[in-house]
Amino acid sequence: MTEHPDVSALVAVLGVDIEPELLRQALTHRSYSYENGGVAHNERLEFLGDAVLQLAVTVKLFSDNPELDEGELAKRRAALVSTVALAEVARSIELGAFLLLGNGEELTGGRNKDSILADTTEALLGATFVACGPDDARDLVLRLIEPLLNDADRFGAAMDPKTSLQELAAAHDETVVYSVEHSGPDHAREFTATVRVGELASATGTGSSKKQAEIAAALAAWTQLSGK
Repeated sequence: MTEHPDVSALVAVLGVDIEPELLRQALTHRSYSYENGGVAHNERLEFLGDAVLQLAVTVKLFSDNPELDEGELAKRRAALVSTVALAEVARSIELGAFLLLGNGEELTGGRNKDSILADTTEALLGATFVACGPDDARDLVLRLIEPLLNDADRFGAAMDPKTSLQELAAAHDETVVYSVEHSGPDHAREFTATVRVGELASATGTGSSKKQAEIAAALAAWTQLSGK
């Protein structure tokens, strides 16, 4: 059973006032709930946070990019709200250290799984909306995604990690090779992809599909190889 860590560092990074019980719920994965008598987990907050995220990013992109058409705006939004991008945001605030996970997820590296990190990020946004209101929730979204918005190269890679990695590998005269494994039952299958760029870089990524896992691995390898 995972013990709840001191969350003061996380609260300081987030810069929002979420009551302890609500914050604990936002950090609680369903696997922990299942092993601990059905305590409240974060999936309802994740549902709300997804909507908060989508609206904040949509308005930001619409306001800041009057020259872009609907299709390009949609592509950029998809990149910023993707599992890969949200997991990157989560790692930037060391969110994995604060998760409440069941033993199974703990033993299989749940603290670094893209899907869990991304879902928990959305749950924190939902909790912020409940505790602080829509304005503070929007402001938190924009603070968290600011590094992606301000880094054109990284933003481009987040939109199409596999192509970006392929182009970077070609510039080094190297090839890109993926391998994928899966685990878990059919209804809850977890995929782990490993990508190698010659002898220059290797990285792994996880996801609920082969494609999602490869995308996560590609972005991790691109980040490693580009030095971002």
